[in-house]
Amino acid sequence: MGLLSVIVIAHNESANIQACLASVQFANQRVVVDSGSTDHTVALAQSLRAEVSVQADWPGFGPQKNRALDLAREEWVLSIDADERVSPALQQEIEAQLARVGPGESVAFEIPRLTQFCGVWIRHCGWTPDHVLRLFRRGEARFSEDLVHESLRLADPRTRILRLKSPLLHFSYPTPEHYWRKLERYSRDWARQRHAQGRRTTMARAALSGLLAFFRSYFFRLGFLDGAMGFAVCTMQAQAAFGKYFELYCLGQTHEKPKDE
Repeated sequence: MGLLSVIVIAHNESANIQACLASVQFANQRVVVDSGSTDHTVALAQSLRAEVSVQADWPGFGPQKNRALDLAREEWVLSIDADERVSPALQQEIEAQLARVGPGESVAFEIPRLTQFCGVWIRHCGWTPDHVLRLFRRGEARFSEDLVHESLRLADPRTRILRLKSPLLHFSYPTPEHYWRKLERYSRDWARQRHAQGRRTTMARAALSGLLAFFRSYFFRLGFLDGAMGFAVCTMQAQAAFGKYFELYCLGQTHEKPKDE
């Protein structure tokens, strides 16, 4: 099997970082880039012999992940978040797949992600299947420079993308409070990035986005099959859709000049 580096970005992840790093002990190198945590994230990561780099500033998710990528040394790179876990089944599949890749073969891997919300695994709502491109050869991909919702960009469009079967376990929202905190941060960063690009919106667009998000998630993506928690997830997704456009709308209003100027 080709040698593997695992990269993680973190900020105040003391509740997650140990379990995250423990799930990837099979890797040859584990890198954590911390953005100035005020809890025990750094000490816990170091106690598990991860290579930790502390960066005081926050350039956004894409640039921060590229910082971590620049510290990777091995042939293959697996990027995971602090609230994700590699199960033993996924570990075995990763090792088996990398052992099959021939020298010089250009290939990357998508991993299905299974997300837990308030202790319940969500299997619909547009959350599952959620295939994320996370495993690739070092030097053959970079993350986009987006502040939020970054994506992995392959250098060669001819690179084959294969899908693994075992899920990456995502413990993103143990309580509703965690969801609201992430929603606030994502909405703010998304709106600021779009506003800097000259984007504007209306209150009608914000309202329509929220309504469409609910109907798409609850009915077309079968969120109702997840029961009461599925209804909660779809409602919160509607609020998330409304929130980011409302934030963009408010930025536009704030920066408009009075007509008499």
